[in-house]
Amino acid sequence: MKEPRSPRRALIVGMLAVVGSVVCFAISFSILKWPGTPGSVIAWWRLIGSAVLWWMLLVGRRLRTGAALPDARTWRLTVPAALCFGVNVSLLFLGITKTSVAHGEFINAMAPIVLIPAGMVMFGEHPNWKALRWSVVSLVGLVIVLTNGPSRGVASVEGDVLVALSVIAFCAYQLLARRARVRGVSPWDFMTVAMTAAVVTATPVALVSAGDEIWPLSIEAWAAVAMLSVLTGMVGHGMLYYAQHHVPISTISIIQAGQPSLSAMFAWVLLGEALVAAQLPGMMLVTLGLVLVFSFSLRPTPTAPVDERPTEDLRAP
Repeated sequence: MKEPRSPRRALIVGMLAVVGSVVCFAISFSILKWPGTPGSVIAWWRLIGSAVLWWMLLVGRRLRTGAALPDARTWRLTVPAALCFGVNVSLLFLGITKTSVAHGEFINAMAPIVLIPAGMVMFGEHPNWKALRWSVVSLVGLVIVLTNGPSRGVASVEGDVLVALSVIAFCAYQLLARRARVRGVSPWDFMTVAMTAAVVTATPVALVSAGDEIWPLSIEAWAAVAMLSVLTGMVGHGMLYYAQHHVPISTISIIQAGQPSLSAMFAWVLLGEALVAAQLPGMMLVTLGLVLVFSFSLRPTPTAPVDERPTEDLRAP
């Protein structure tokens, strides 16, 4: 994947990639619910489908260009992130069945509380506070959307704890993925190894929570697996990983906080789920806040938020 040479152009492309990944993830929740199969089962098969597709692309790329397959160093940098990703997916789908969707989505939106200070400590980032302050507008909108939504499940402490643990695992994945990115692991190699290794931690949860439903799947479930393997396992996560070399992790996490509102909108369009009129002002505020964050993030700042050296200069000796 060719990297833009201009830092500003790289930032614009990176932020558009983050927005694109958020749209993919928002649509994925509707696809996940469509066949009526347990989410952990769909998630497990999606990991396998994505891994197969990434390996096919990687082998095809090697045959066409002679590019090397992932080496031992790539595996060492990628596997920790992949294991955290598998834990995140497993706990999220397990927890969301034990608590209300509103609770689950709101807890997920709290990831910036961890990622912003972690990005400052681990990568020396200097968050663009003039841009990030507008995230408050989105947060207010998110509260309006979730508190005015139709009743969808009963909240429980057990479910909330599982979702909170999944958020911690997701934050660890983001940080470890960012570390791999700045150390020169290409999106091709990272995504191939990550989707493969994540199956290790996702398999036990899938077997315990819905082992008798892993096989066979309905035609609708296989269709959902196929769509999600491409939409999230390849496009969504691929764009997100690509963006991590150019966009501060603080900005990425703020943009991702708008996903619940998009998920509600797509569920209304694709599944016919109820959308309360009182949620619409909240969705408008979420969108406005993200537009302001995006716009102000593109304005020049005294200190570059991300190390913009070419990828090859960041490779460990």
